[in-house]
Parts: sequence; structure tokens; C-alpha cells
Amino acid sequence: MDLKLKDRVIIVTGGSAGIGRATVKTLLEEGAKVAFCARNPERLETALAEFQSQYGDAVWALPCDVLDAEAVAEFREAVLGWFGAVDGLVNNAGQARISTFADTEDEDWMAELQLKYFSVIRPTRAFLPELEKSLVGSMLVVNSLLSRQPEPRLVATSSARAGVQNLLRSMSREFAPKGIRVNSILIGTVESEQWRRRYKAQASEGISLDAWLAEQAKLRNIPLGRFGSPEEAAAAIAFLVSPKAGFITGAALEVDGGVARYV
Repeated sequence: MDLKLKDRVIIVTGGSAGIGRATVKTLLEEGAKVAFCARNPERLETALAEFQSQYGDAVWALPCDVLDAEAVAEFREAVLGWFGAVDGLVNNAGQARISTFADTEDEDWMAELQLKYFSVIRPTRAFLPELEKSLVGSMLVVNSLLSRQPEPRLVATSSARAGVQNLLRSMSREFAPKGIRVNSILIGTVESEQWRRRYKAQASEGISLDAWLAEQAKLRNIPLGRFGSPEEAAAAIAFLVSPKAGFITGAALEVDGGVARYV
């Protein structure tokens, strides 16, 4: 399917690893021009070198902490200097905090709320004027199934994710008259370096990574019997941010192997 992304300029935050990196690759394969950022300069440079070796000046990147308003403003100016316009924004930065209510201190609550909200708010605020100018402006946020299906051991993250999902629904209504679509994906359990580290630390001797991940999927009652891949998440992201999804806004697409049970 042609997603009509050729020469469209898409921003991806948290683009040097995992779902973010897979998203950058998928968008480039669809002909888009991509600017991405990440906090880790070394990992970012490695990813950028790999992408530029195949896609040349269609891809560009800069280290940026999306919680730093000044850094985000500098990233915006650099992107406009490089590509001159922006058609889409993928807000992907963020991570989970493992803690129960009893284990979560006030400063932990504040840190988690700041991360989840401002990793969306600051890039959106920075690039909104450019999205308004685009004929196909769109925004996609990588959120979590926790936003609708909380877990006690992830109490702060679940709460913050739910708040962000509410924010996105409000944004979708506010931005629609400006021609900007706002959607999200709700991620379930996806393969990552974190899971590979857990495999090395926890797996019984002789069991393969695939077999161990299948066991973990069974323990988590994932109907499809496996974890998702970053590439599968990226495919959903690319579609929703593309002009092919032009009549979709305010949507939350579950990418979870069928595990959702909140309805």
C-alpha cells in the first residue's frame, strides 16, 4: 500500500532505538523525509549513520531531551533549517516506572507525570505552527494499554498514561478545525533490549530466546501467544500518521496481540 508519504517531513522523538527506530526506518521506506531525536548521543549517531548510508539526506537527527524546552526549540529550528517544513509528528519518547502506590514517593509521581505529559506537550507546542501550515498535518503518540488497563505494579505510569490519553482526545477536537489529526497507538508487550536482558538474567539454561518469550507471553495471557515486534508497532504508526488515514482522528489503536479486556 502506498501511504502517500513520499517527501512528507515527519518528526520522530525517541528515534534511536526500539519502536522509534523501527518507525524511522518504516517511514523512510515509504519515501518520507525523517528528522529524529533521542537523548543518547552515541546511540543516535549509530542509528543516523546506518540510515544515512541507505537513505542519504532524507534523514537527519540531533540529540535532544524533549523535557528541556530550550533543547526542543533548538531541535525545531534545526529541523526547519534542514527540511523547511513539517507534515507529521510522532511522539514516542518515554519509559515505564515499576512501583506500587506504597513504593511511589512524591518526587517519583512528579517525575513520571512530567515525563509522560511534557514529552508530548513540548514537541507538540514546538511543531504545531508547522503542522498547521501542512495540508496533511498529523500527530501520533505512542501510548500504552496501561492508559485503559492499569496494573498495580505500574501505578504511576498507568495513571500518567491515562491522563495523556485524555489529553490526546482533547487535542484531537481542538486541532481538527486546523486540519491536524491526532491519534495514538496503545502498545502491549513488545520485544525490546530490556526483554533480552531479562532473558539472559532469568532464563533456564538451554532454553532459547524465542521459547522463553513464548513462555512470558503465555504468563501474560496474550491471545496471539507471542510478543509484538517494534516493526509491527511501526507499521501502525506509519499508517495513522499518513494521508491514507486522513479521516481518522481521536483514535486509539490497540497493538497488543488481543490482550485488551477493558471494554
